[in-house]
Amino acid sequence: MEQPKNNFKIVSDKKARMLLPNALTLINVCIGLSSIKFALDAKFELSIIAIIFAAIFDALDGRVARLLKGTSLVGKELDSLADLISFGVAPAFIMYFWSLNNLGKFGWLLTMIYVICVALRLARFNVSSNSEPSWKDNYFEGVPSPAGGILILMPLIFSLSKINLININYDFVVPAFFILISFLMISKIPTFAFKKIVIPRQTTIFALFGIVLFFGLLLIYTFKVLVICGFIYICLIPIGYFNYQKIYKKKILSGENDNNDELEDIL
Repeated sequence: MEQPKNNFKIVSDKKARMLLPNALTLINVCIGLSSIKFALDAKFELSIIAIIFAAIFDALDGRVARLLKGTSLVGKELDSLADLISFGVAPAFIMYFWSLNNLGKFGWLLTMIYVICVALRLARFNVSSNSEPSWKDNYFEGVPSPAGGILILMPLIFSLSKINLININYDFVVPAFFILISFLMISKIPTFAFKKIVIPRQTTIFALFGIVLFFGLLLIYTFKVLVICGFIYICLIPIGYFNYQKIYKKKILSGENDNNDELEDIL
């Protein structure tokens, strides 16, 4: 009589589904740490490129986890720790090695303030929970840490872009950016999340062409494209705020608004 075959498994199916998202998160950590090493060697171009790749991996790990149904509490905590390194510590040290060290103790103070603000934002995310779908899912509460990590690098990116439209006093602009971005990250200003974008079927081909064109330009004119993207994102912050207030007032008038006035704090 034929005996049933035993399927030998090193790990369960559920744990196996968690491996890939967590691996992507750990790669994110390695890239963030590598960006600091590049900055120590004064290779600031590579530092910025490393942060961009870290942002890409940060965007992938959560989506892969949801796609594979491999989300976990460990993955959530690990993702927050990775964000603290890649978009908190790493950008702060890059800017300190590039410019803030010229300001002495004040430059180090700004570095610490920014990292603390990133930690506070991530801590607020870890204790927030709102699983019910809502129109507020289209908005973040404040500037998310990956966007903040890239925005804080904008003065350095602008200097590498070779755009000579204006003369900039970086000893003033860099501290101003640190203060502004730190405030925006811990604030409760609504910003666009771009999580629910609906593209009509007839325009799909144009959307794909636009994506390919964007990444092509990013490869060729890396720092110029990053400057333009940073400028557009900064302009979208007040637009997102007023758009949120407009929808919020409509929900109040129609009686559809829920009792929780807080935004879902997702990074």
